[in-house]
Amino acid sequence: MSSNLYAIIRLRGRVNVPHDVEYTLKLLRLHKKFHLVIYPRNTPGIEGMLQKVKDWVCWGEISCETLVELLRRRGRLVGGRKLDDEVAAIVLKNYGLEGGVLELAKAICEGKIILHKDKLLKPVFRLAPPRGGFKGSIKKPFGNNGETGYRGREIDSLIRKMI
Repeated sequence: MSSNLYAIIRLRGRVNVPHDVEYTLKLLRLHKKFHLVIYPRNTPGIEGMLQKVKDWVCWGEISCETLVELLRRRGRLVGGRKLDDEVAAIVLKNYGLEGGVLELAKAICEGKIILHKDKLLKPVFRLAPPRGGFKGSIKKPFGNNGETGYRGREIDSLIRKMI
């Protein structure tokens, strides 16, 4: 099942980043290396922001299955409590829905819940470095034997390595 969501991961650190790029990363809530955020694809400013920071991040369309796994293993509430089915039911109740983490992920994929506008869920997921390392350089674009820039559906495999 496809989604209309971009998963954006910051791959490079905070040293020697130009001020305009750092400001754009701050607007995207990507303050540290290996942080991931999820935004709707057809948001007007997102495409321009991604082009500005394309040398520091990678992004692509996340699948709903990967989003479920990401919410289960790395999802947090404001305050640090881990996201489970019981907590997901409380979040869904605020939107007039019911269910667990699976239903929460479906609601996010369908656009019923916008993750960065929700008051209970943290919009940033903290990931680990990828198991097995990166296949290419984090200083080169994805299509040119590197890791940064637009990845499309390949973002799922990277996220699964980093969860």
